[in-house]
Amino acid sequence: MRELTENGEHTAAPGCAVVARLLGANPSGTATFMRSWLMIEQPGPWPDDALEQVLDEAFPPDRLSVLDDLHLSEGLRPLLIRRPGRHVREPHQKRTVLVGAGDPGNRWLERFEINKLSELADLDLEAIADGRHGLGEPVAGPIFLVCTHGTKDMCCALLGRPLAASLDANHPGRTWEVSHVGGDRWAGNLLVVPDGYLHGHLDADEAARVAKAALAGQVEPERLRGRTSTASRWAQHAEIAVRQRFGVRGLDDVLALHEIPLPGDDLDAEAWVVRVRSGPRLVDVTVRRRPPFRRADNRCAGPLAPAEFVTESILEVPASMPRALTG
Repeated sequence: MRELTENGEHTAAPGCAVVARLLGANPSGTATFMRSWLMIEQPGPWPDDALEQVLDEAFPPDRLSVLDDLHLSEGLRPLLIRRPGRHVREPHQKRTVLVGAGDPGNRWLERFEINKLSELADLDLEAIADGRHGLGEPVAGPIFLVCTHGTKDMCCALLGRPLAASLDANHPGRTWEVSHVGGDRWAGNLLVVPDGYLHGHLDADEAARVAKAALAGQVEPERLRGRTSTASRWAQHAEIAVRQRFGVRGLDDVLALHEIPLPGDDLDAEAWVVRVRSGPRLVDVTVRRRPPFRRADNRCAGPLAPAEFVTESILEVPASMPRALTG
């Protein structure tokens, strides 16, 4: 995508992540659904289909089919990781494998090493998806995963690599570059594992605040895309809205319980009411998805027209009211 300047010269349009931030797009409620992770070290450059290549080499077809099913149904997310810096693949290099889960009350992270990818063929994928640990050596989290998969989207490389380098300088051993986590327009993307919180549109200073909060067992709510084990985008946004309204930062201090659609006939701006528990407090959050209202060209794809979630109301539920939502 190229634009004409005032003097008639051609110039490349900004990337999708830059355009989204200039448009004021809000990343709240956009986290990819991930309840557990299989993270395989893959040093060297990553082509667009790097993850697929690694998985094809690691698993026979029947186990690869199981992984695909667990990914779709249970949120077991396979990812590639590599250390920040110069990407060189040494022959016979051992690979680190990280496995873990991020459900509230059952967060864990473990590691082991392999000499070749085929050693993963007998890995108990079902145990990872079920949240059963004991597959490797426990890792004291959190770790910081920055998406730098530039062949998926150049914004991830341009904005992610400086982020990864900065975090690695301040938190050596805790920082990895990671393959595509979804949402190129939100680069720089930072996933905290096993906490299970995905942040977007971060610069180095904002990433430092996220890391500081995570190391203290807390969540930084600004530029938070959502809790990855929350499948509903409405619930992700509602949890963030409650955190911001009441200043709650504990990992499990804000949890969506259930949601119901708000009756209405405007299909372009649908809304749901999400009941959220925040400590002893119960809150009903009305979340509406606002249709795109701005468009802009970018060099990554077609015209960007971000829809977003907005909070219409946050109402505390009186203690005398039933705990279940009524339609």
